[in-house]
Amino acid sequence: MRSDPTLIGTVQDVAGTSVSVALVTNTATGLTFFKGESYRIGQVGSFVRIPLGYTSLFGIVSQVGAGAAPERDSDEHPWGNQWLKVQLVGERGREGRFERGVSQHPTINDPVHIVTEEDLRDIYGPGDPVDFVTVGHLASAESIPALVDINKLITRHSAVVGTTGAGKSTTVAGLLAALSNHKRYPSARIVVLDIHGEYSKALEDRSTVFRIMPDTSRNEKPLCIPFWALSFAELVKLSFGDLGEQPLAAVTDAIVALKREALNAQPREGVDAERVTVDSPVPFCIHKLWFDFHQREHRTVIPNPGAGVDEVQSAYLLGTDGKPIQVGDAMSVTAPIYRTVKTTGPANERVQWGPDPIGMRQQLAVLASKLRDPQLGFLFNPGAWRPDPDGKVGKDLDALLRDWIGGSEPITILDLSGIPSTVLNDLVGALLRILYDALFWARNLPEGGRERPLLFVLEEAHTYLAREDKARIGAAGTAARRIAKEGRKYGVGVMIVSQRPSEIDPTILSQCGTIFAMRLANDTDRGQVSGAAADNLKGLFDMLPVLRTGEAIIVGEAVSLPIRTLIDPPEKNRRPDSGDPRVVVRGDPNKDGFEGEGGWAIPRHDEDYAIVMRQWRQQSPYYVHKSSAATKPKETKKPGAKS
Repeated sequence: MRSDPTLIGTVQDVAGTSVSVALVTNTATGLTFFKGESYRIGQVGSFVRIPLGYTSLFGIVSQVGAGAAPERDSDEHPWGNQWLKVQLVGERGREGRFERGVSQHPTINDPVHIVTEEDLRDIYGPGDPVDFVTVGHLASAESIPALVDINKLITRHSAVVGTTGAGKSTTVAGLLAALSNHKRYPSARIVVLDIHGEYSKALEDRSTVFRIMPDTSRNEKPLCIPFWALSFAELVKLSFGDLGEQPLAAVTDAIVALKREALNAQPREGVDAERVTVDSPVPFCIHKLWFDFHQREHRTVIPNPGAGVDEVQSAYLLGTDGKPIQVGDAMSVTAPIYRTVKTTGPANERVQWGPDPIGMRQQLAVLASKLRDPQLGFLFNPGAWRPDPDGKVGKDLDALLRDWIGGSEPITILDLSGIPSTVLNDLVGALLRILYDALFWARNLPEGGRERPLLFVLEEAHTYLAREDKARIGAAGTAARRIAKEGRKYGVGVMIVSQRPSEIDPTILSQCGTIFAMRLANDTDRGQVSGAAADNLKGLFDMLPVLRTGEAIIVGEAVSLPIRTLIDPPEKNRRPDSGDPRVVVRGDPNKDGFEGEGGWAIPRHDEDYAIVMRQWRQQSPYYVHKSSAATKPKETKKPGAKS
């Protein structure tokens, strides 16, 4: 019998951070006991301790069996399957404090011990409780909480990845609930880009929700993204599409001129008419821009009666009363109607094209269509932020920033479920850039990110952070790259949430200092995650396909050691609206009803698809009975469902 029950083997080979351990012969059962607790020996993902004087090295088991033996050892020893391969991850020094990384390496025949619960408690101890939040407990020791350092979690960026149904949304909801605790963190501020509208229910008591078509009975607010807050490149792509060099230069000059007119009509601190640029966040009337260019492209002219040869006037189509039928209106996006070109007849009756067209009729038609489109009203007709013809607005961007990141609630949910998919990438990029630029230039103010950090949560990130082609990423990817690379210095962090990490731009994922890796079955996705992780723990990530629902491997800067964790699910009323529909629900309609709503096992009932169309046209998932439209909407119950 071993004199030390924690001893499991000895070091026999060292290659960088990889150590091969030969098990002692009496560990064949794979089980040992210490202080009344049983420990499994050789579990992939478990920890071992290698004492070196006053220092103890800690490693994680990444491989077990014959494959873990040094090369050719099995030729010399027929029992070559009693081996472990260990990846060194940190050390505990003389002061008893655990630190990542190793200052020295083990040598041949150094003893290797199991890591007991007492060791784990020292390693994963809470330290200063204000700096840590509990996300669950160790999968191997339920009594030990899994703690993450929020300083590293927020500013060093993070990613939550896992296949659909693995528990990503529930994990994120639990994390956000912990990070937005009013008592512990009264000044927390988090912005969630919610692509599918999943989080408003889970976080309704601590969040403000902005939607394109808000439900005011649920205290939702309208989402407005003023077009004039976008950069010139973002605005051109969203409004005109592709522009040639000459039209692009003309539009640039016209926008600068309109912004100067707006500053003269409504001066703003920090910028004057001489210093304004095409990218300055200054209001201007895009309807007037469209109208001026439309006239330039479509106008026909006739000689001005009684004037010089070169003087002309607009050739409007006249009615029977001799007056123009339609001179057009910029704010209603109504185009003027001109006479057709006529090159014959007396000189005073000839109709010619107006001077100086630049060939952008198609792009102007696209812009006009978008200005009229109610789906894009949040962008081109953004309520109090909509400029009048002089460029005056009811509210400036300070009100918008106050709503988004300075409100009374710690979490702001920007529900993007009503945004057309064709513009989603560009608008996500614009949102990220607007907020980041504001905090970047306010970095030395109390409102800036250094004194009050901001966390972006990017749900379903693979839908807008993927490369558009091999050489180019979209606006969202460009903005996210900038935040991932620079945000740490200015107090802006990002949390990437995705079920397909392999589709996300690798530059963005590699900047995530902490990774919550949940069940991933796809080899490509696992390879992307293991490549982005800071630790060389391939064996640990090989376990991803067999993780249970709600279980995660947490690696990176926010944890002392990689943790295999069972995430604590939030309370039922705090879970996101992302659960799988039940095909079959148990119950008896003649007794206590069914366990839940819907399913194939309940009796059929009369269905009204007119209601389906009503909700579709309203672009809202919340159904309100006509008889109770003034009350708070309630989700309808199917016949036989338990109340």
